[in-house]
Amino acid sequence: MAEDTVSMDKIDIFDTTLRDGEQVPGCKLNSSQKIRIARALEELGVDIIEAGFPISSPGDFKAVQLIATEIRGSVICGLSRAVEKDIKVAAEAIKVAARPRIHTGIGTSDSHIKYKFNSTREKVMERAIAAVKYAKSFVEDVEFYAEDAGRTDDEFLARICEEVIKVGATVLNIPDTTGYCLPSEYGAKIRYLKEHVKGIEKATLSTHCHNDLGLATANSISGVIEGARQIECTINGLGERAGNTSLEECVMILRQHAHLQLETGINTRLLNPVSLLVSEEMGMPVQPNKAIVGSNAFAHSSGIHQDGVIKQRETYEIIDPIEVGLDKSRIVLTARSGRAALAYRLKELGHDVTKLQLDKLYQEFLKIADAKKEVVDGDLQMLMEQTQDILHG
Repeated sequence: MAEDTVSMDKIDIFDTTLRDGEQVPGCKLNSSQKIRIARALEELGVDIIEAGFPISSPGDFKAVQLIATEIRGSVICGLSRAVEKDIKVAAEAIKVAARPRIHTGIGTSDSHIKYKFNSTREKVMERAIAAVKYAKSFVEDVEFYAEDAGRTDDEFLARICEEVIKVGATVLNIPDTTGYCLPSEYGAKIRYLKEHVKGIEKATLSTHCHNDLGLATANSISGVIEGARQIECTINGLGERAGNTSLEECVMILRQHAHLQLETGINTRLLNPVSLLVSEEMGMPVQPNKAIVGSNAFAHSSGIHQDGVIKQRETYEIIDPIEVGLDKSRIVLTARSGRAALAYRLKELGHDVTKLQLDKLYQEFLKIADAKKEVVDGDLQMLMEQTQDILHG
């Protein structure tokens, strides 16, 4: 008798590293760099690549056009405001794409309506409908963003979503533009839209969360738990101000929490290589303690942790490093390291020592460790050479 298989819902990964991620000061990319990153994203398994904001500059237009020409597996998306010229230029840039998408929208919070547009809810609604209609005249796949949805009244947000679905929106982007929402609040907003928007089954709800309070990933996961089926994110969590939702974090959370029955099409073994590529191309180092792709994410320096990991990796690691593109965990030798870690590293270097020899070596090791932040392989080789008399005396 065949075993029952658990049905998993697919979460689309919408990567905006080349658009929102590039808005980080000092991160400007040229066309060849964008192409390299786009190819890596396609190989990674990203469903939608937001290639840029075509009307923003001739260079961005050209880059989006090149990516649309080259990338055939992922949907290629161009951003626009709810302005006819923006939409027309975006359509021109992505028209050669195998799977083109126009991403258009407008601010919907009372703050944006009053201070940004000096307008009214009714006029903003009209602009949203007109923008989606116009975009739909160029492509079938039209995503609508309700900027500052996180601070938008739920009832008005539901009405505007309903109206843009009527004129052909295929994806509804619900951004927490300022990173203000708590996960419970953002999840409740997605749930409200699922329950109150007529025709919601005709469109995909999407999360787009910013990290101003460090909650971007938590909000995105809360959103998909409540029914969103697309996550908008960036490699390494790059983005304006404190950044966007981190692609690698969301993907691995869903992978590790299989009980949620949500999966992505991402090849997780490419996460570290792609993270490194983006970091190098953008000139933006990844903070060492960054989840999943930071240099310390699988490094252990505490003696208690090292002993546990050496005996059984799962004692202190919930992810196998191989799953995210690393060879193994890293045992970092410091003054906090114990005998088990020293013996482990010596064995890796080809030195098998007895318990008695290890006790003698450990005392000499601590002298080096107290003088240095980290004891490296060269130090250990020198230690072995300098202690031959002690070991065999």
